[in-house]
Amino acid sequence: MIKLTVKLLEPFFSIIKIEPDELVPTWVFSHDFYSITKTDDEISIVISQDVSTELARFRIIERDWRCFKILGPLDFSLIGILSKLSTMLAEAHISIFAISTYDTDYILVKESNAGKAAGIFLQHDILVI
Repeated sequence: MIKLTVKLLEPFFSIIKIEPDELVPTWVFSHDFYSITKTDDEISIVISQDVSTELARFRIIERDWRCFKILGPLDFSLIGILSKLSTMLAEAHISIFAISTYDTDYILVKESNAGKAAGIFLQHDILVI
C-alpha cells in the first residue's frame, strides 16, 4: 500500500437530507466546499457548518462532523484505500460518512471521534496533518 497522508479540514460540517424533488438552495453553491448527492430517495448535502443561519430551515440535519481529506490525487488503479481506512475506523466503533471525488476521498466522523480517528490513522503509519 502507498504511504498515505490525511488532512483534517478546519471547519465543522453538517450533513443535510432533503426530498429528491426539492431544489438545492442556491446559497450552497457559493461555499468553498460542498458535496451534493441525489438519488431516487433523497438529496444529501455536506456543507461547512458555519452557515448556521441557512441550516436552521432544514428538518433533517446532522451537525458536528469533522472531515479528513486523503491527500492525493489518488489514481483509479489504487485499490482498497477507502476500504482500509473505513475498516480501521469500524474496528474502533467509529461511524463514517464517506465522499469520493475524481481525485480523492473524504472521510467524515463525528467531532467526538475526530481525535480517536486521528490516533488510529497515526497508529497505522498514516500521516495526519
